[in-house]
Amino acid sequence: MPAKPKKAAGSGKRSARKKCPICGKPATEASRPFCSERCRDVDLNRWLSDSYRIPAAKDDDEDAD
Repeated sequence: MPAKPKKAAGSGKRSARKKCPICGKPATEASRPFCSERCRDVDLNRWLSDSYRIPAAKDDDEDAD
């Protein structure tokens, strides 16, 4: 009997089901990657109010002026 081909990582339905980055509930197709419009709006508010920041190191050349 031939061996079954191995599935690629992430090809199953269970692994395709991501969690909402805001509350951790399963994401819905309509609001993906969020679980609801509420969580989508919470994320948008965080971006608009500068709650999310990308850390950066201070560059020594900035002080050269």
